[in-house]
Amino acid sequence: MEMIGYIAAAFIGISLGLIGGGGSILTLPVLVYLFGIPPGLATSYSLFIVGATSLIGAAGSFKRKQVDVRVALLLGIPAIATVFITRRLLIPALPLNLFYINDVPVTRELATMLLFAILMLAASLFMIRGRQPKAEIPAVPMNSSQQATLAGYGAGIGLVTGLLGAGGGFLIIPALIWLAGLPMKKAVGTSLLIMTLSTGIGFMGDTALPDIHWPLLLGITAIAVAGIIIGGKLATRIGSHQLKTAFGWFVLAMGVYVILLETVLK
Repeated sequence: MEMIGYIAAAFIGISLGLIGGGGSILTLPVLVYLFGIPPGLATSYSLFIVGATSLIGAAGSFKRKQVDVRVALLLGIPAIATVFITRRLLIPALPLNLFYINDVPVTRELATMLLFAILMLAASLFMIRGRQPKAEIPAVPMNSSQQATLAGYGAGIGLVTGLLGAGGGFLIIPALIWLAGLPMKKAVGTSLLIMTLSTGIGFMGDTALPDIHWPLLLGITAIAVAGIIIGGKLATRIGSHQLKTAFGWFVLAMGVYVILLETVLK
C-alpha cells in the first residue's frame, strides 16, 4: 500500500501544479488510508506537505509578480494566529470521545475524517462549478468593513486548516477575488503564500511533532514537490479548466467514499 501511496503523492503534486487551488485536498485521505497514519497525526503530516508544496507554488507566483503581500498579511495574520492556537491549545484539549450517539462514541478521529470529507465535497463543487474571470479587473481599495471581513474570514480559514491540516486554498481564493478585488492569477499566488505561512506556523506549533516519522514524511513531501514542478510545466501545455472540472468530480466521489467508509462500511 505504501507504493500506491507514493504514487498518489506524486499525483497530488502534479494535480496541484496543474489546477492550483484544491489540488492538495486528497493529502489527508492518502496518508490515512494508504500509509496507515492515524487521522490526528495525519493532519500534522498534511500541514507539512501542503506547506512545502504551497511554498514551491508561491515562489513561482512571486517571481511572476502575482502575489499581493499586503492582502496576504491582512488575511494571513489572523489565519496564522488561529491555526497556531488550534494546533497548540484546542486540539490537545479535545477528548478522545467527543460525544455519544445511542451509546456509540463519536471519536475525535472519526469526526476529523467526516469533517474532512465534507470539506472535500465543498472543494469538489468549487472545482466543478468554479469560473475564472475572462478579464482582469483593476483592484479597488478595500474599506475598513471589507478589511475586517477579510481578517475574520482569515481566522475561519485558520480554524479549518488547524483542525484538518489542509483545505485553505479553495476557500481563500473566492475571498481574495470578491472581498479584496484581486484578479484570478494574483488570487491564486496570494493564497499559496497564505497557505505556506499558515501551515508552516501551524506545524511548528503542533504538539504531535515527537510522534512524526521524519524519513517517511520527507519522502512523501519530496515526491509531492517533484509532482508540483512537473504539473507546473504541464500546465503551460494543457488547459486547466477541463482538468479542474474532472478532478472536481473525482474529489466528489472520494468525499462520498470517505463518508461511507467511516460510517456504513466500517
